[in-house]
Amino acid sequence: MEPKKNVKADVSRNSSIYFAVGLALMLLLTNLAINYKTYDKEDIDIGMINMDDELEEEIPITEQIKTPPPPPPPPPVAPEEIEIVEDEEEVVETVIESSETSQDEEIAEVEDVVVVEEPEEDLEVPFAVIENVPVFPGCENEAGNNAKKQCMSDKISQFVNRKFNVDLASELGLSGRQRINVIFKIDKSGNITNIQARAPHPGLEREAQRVIGLLPKMKPGKQRGKAVTVPYSLPILFQVQD
Repeated sequence: MEPKKNVKADVSRNSSIYFAVGLALMLLLTNLAINYKTYDKEDIDIGMINMDDELEEEIPITEQIKTPPPPPPPPPVAPEEIEIVEDEEEVVETVIESSETSQDEEIAEVEDVVVVEEPEEDLEVPFAVIENVPVFPGCENEAGNNAKKQCMSDKISQFVNRKFNVDLASELGLSGRQRINVIFKIDKSGNITNIQARAPHPGLEREAQRVIGLLPKMKPGKQRGKAVTVPYSLPILFQVQD
């Protein structure tokens, strides 16, 4: 009679499972063995602090600088000896009499006082800003200050054109365009004064002064109701015919 094998008693039935479990355990042990570290006890710092070393503070030794004492003051200057001189001359005292008068004293009559008028200052006001412009004869009926200025300018230009000798420039040997700058003043009486001229030739300057001196007397200009001197400038231009 042959013995029968029990299926449950077969050892090789689960051999693959056992092999896998054993392999996993071996890998785990190998990993632990590789990563295992050991340290020397002397290199371990337990983190204790020595407070005694921290409390000890080194204080630097400082040396106080001694400043030298100030120099002694100079000795006081000895006062000069004062020589006492005896008075030899007698001083005559001046007696000042009182200027007050008494009630019994007669008062002298005072003659009439003559008031001397101070000479008025000769003021000059520019032609462009004067309140009342000088009035040229024939411009009295013009309304407004600007209209009187324009009328005066036109009248003076017409007067100079009639009186000026334009042939004088060619006689002096001049040619081309000639310009003469003339400056004069209309004083507080309306007369023409202080005539000055500048031209390329002295002959033209004298002719310009002669013509301006022939201007008629004007009504003087006024500033704040008082007659004043008014300076006036006039350019004279003409072309010399060749």
